[in-house]
Amino acid sequence: MQSPDLWLKTLHILAVISWMAGMLYLPRLFVYHADAKVGSELSETFKVMERRLLNGIVNPAMVVVWLTGAVLAYRLDYFRAPWLDAKLVASLALLGINGYLAATVWTFAKDRNRRSALFYRVLNETPTVLMIVIVILVVFKPL
Repeated sequence: MQSPDLWLKTLHILAVISWMAGMLYLPRLFVYHADAKVGSELSETFKVMERRLLNGIVNPAMVVVWLTGAVLAYRLDYFRAPWLDAKLVASLALLGINGYLAATVWTFAKDRNRRSALFYRVLNETPTVLMIVIVILVVFKPL
């Protein structure tokens, strides 16, 4: 692997770490926000935190992950690798969760949340499971 590819891979990994950190923290904020009284100072603080996390870290990191991932797959000729298909499926699932989390930020911003803290506790585990699957696929390339 040549130096530009190593820098690109480094950027990809850093973006994945940032994206996953946000994807794991945002549902945790929802857990506490779901229990906060609508209109309270605490609820309003959570709204700011959620919006800033989504727009300042989660979404930008997600864009960098997908752009660098696509370039790496092309440059390293991974599009022919069967393991990449499975990784893409899991990554698309993460993308869907990202979309759901973004919609949930909007739902809380409009004071329209109807889900319980327990729901968000369970949701919080989903990105973790997908991340584990993706890492195993990338490291072991089992297919």
